[in-house]
Amino acid sequence: MTPRIEDYALIGDLQTAALVGRNGSVDWLCLPRFDSGACFAALLGDEDNGHWRIAPEGADSTENCTRRGYAGDSLVLETFWETRTGTVKVTDFMPQRDKSPDLMRIVEGVSGTVDMSSVLRLRFDFGSVVPWMRRSDGHRVAVAGPDSVWLRSDPPVKTWGQQFSTCSSFTVTEGEKVAFVLTWHPSHSHRPKLIDPYKALKHTLHDWAKWSAACTYTGKHREAVLRSLITLKALTYGPTGGIVAAPTTSLPEELGGVRNWDYRFCWLRDATLTLGALLSAGYLEEAGAWRDWLLRAVAGDPADLQIMYGLAGERRLPEMELPWLAGYEGSRPVRIGNAAVRQRQLDVYGEVIDALRLARDAGLDDKPHAWNLQLSLLGFLESSWREPDEGIWEIRGPRRHFVHSKVMAWVAADRAVRSLEDDPSLPGDPDRWRAMRDAVHTEVCDKGYDPVRNTFTQSYGSKELDASTLLIVRTGFLPPDDPRVIGTVDAVRDELGQGPLVRRYSTEGRSVDGLPGDEGAFVVCSFWLADALLRTGRAEDAEELFARLLELRNDVGLLAEEYDMALGRQLGNYPQAFSHIGLVNTAVALSGGDAAG
Repeated sequence: MTPRIEDYALIGDLQTAALVGRNGSVDWLCLPRFDSGACFAALLGDEDNGHWRIAPEGADSTENCTRRGYAGDSLVLETFWETRTGTVKVTDFMPQRDKSPDLMRIVEGVSGTVDMSSVLRLRFDFGSVVPWMRRSDGHRVAVAGPDSVWLRSDPPVKTWGQQFSTCSSFTVTEGEKVAFVLTWHPSHSHRPKLIDPYKALKHTLHDWAKWSAACTYTGKHREAVLRSLITLKALTYGPTGGIVAAPTTSLPEELGGVRNWDYRFCWLRDATLTLGALLSAGYLEEAGAWRDWLLRAVAGDPADLQIMYGLAGERRLPEMELPWLAGYEGSRPVRIGNAAVRQRQLDVYGEVIDALRLARDAGLDDKPHAWNLQLSLLGFLESSWREPDEGIWEIRGPRRHFVHSKVMAWVAADRAVRSLEDDPSLPGDPDRWRAMRDAVHTEVCDKGYDPVRNTFTQSYGSKELDASTLLIVRTGFLPPDDPRVIGTVDAVRDELGQGPLVRRYSTEGRSVDGLPGDEGAFVVCSFWLADALLRTGRAEDAEELFARLLELRNDVGLLAEEYDMALGRQLGNYPQAFSHIGLVNTAVALSGGDAAG
């Protein structure tokens, strides 16, 4: 049986991440970066596509641990197995790297005696390449093309090769420990420096404890907020400050369907909400790094602004399919890269300008060229906002005049006006941007609002609704007591509701996104609904919804992109930054703060 998406826990080293199942198997790991090829890809295929399982001897692949959890406020995973002969703990972590990435697994006897088994199947290039294995200085070394992996373990561990796998067996008694270290490096370079796994564990726990202690959020949802912030930190590519939407690709929005996308990149749509979440919890350094990544990524001709970029701001993210992978629960095709990178999404101009305004208001050191960049973006948007686009949800159907895109064009002009009013020394003509702001506002209220149903619609002339219109009140486009705002919140909840959650939009009939099939309720949109209920004076409803959303998290506090209410399980790429950003921002708002806007 394929593990459920929520059966996985996350570990990482701030440059890549691994997913560890409740059955003790690492089924996903890309090395050396989030967007590199996977050496463990069983998540999207089967065990022959690469995995590494450590579990009690005789436990089959469907047998799960007794319990698991993170060690304190860290990303160090502790998995416990209780057997008839004793109890054992497996500690999985990836220390922040010096040069080469390390995956460390420490097996410790808790009571009695437990016979243990390790099966390592390395398959480079997303499960397609079987490496050549050899022994060297007591290590197992796997090499294929540009990739090399070294495996070492504490004695006395019996290790042998079997069916293109590396197998190990050993026994632990109470207090006894056995460590495994898996290290990647380029195959043309020398063996990486050996790191003591026990010292690395101590340092890793210390680093995470120090980082978590800096959280300034003290509301009643601190545990959930801090776990989400730790997850966001884990999805940060340390060298550049970019934050990936998720560490996975092609986890389906519908089981067995084709809505499978690569999320191992950085989206501009997340800019303001991400920055707000970090700032609200006191993480100024991370917020500054994200802001700086943003400035570097969008530098250049405003007409060339993309909706997403690579970890270091790369612009070419070609999409292709991997036919040798069967897909998660048969959900094909499996894709790497993302063709949506070439779409036009006019809302991203507003996201960038809003994020930079938020950074300035928060007191982050202003960059000399940041304002000139914003003026350049505004100049392009001034002549382009009336055009149709693919919208926030990256539709693969015809372009439309999406209401959210127009509202974000209003945000861009509004933030420019406010910045010039706050600091008259900045160059720019506030009257010019006021005129643009007023023109956008008038058109949206005229063409994007359905007076009969008292709701803003997905696009001009459409009867369809869209959860992104819930952000109208957050942006300040209209005041929270405006009947059109309240009507939109009610309509979205009624027409797009799926239990306590909401969908992004309807996929019935001829869906606007141009794709067959269905999808689950979008988790971040449900947090947007809670936030909108709070802002429109329905705090009790907001608290109730937020409490139900917290129940969707798995046993280690993680959320995917979507949730299927009928099946009662998570869907989509995992863990999803946008979902955890929504959790943080709504929790802050419920505590009387305001994370973004």
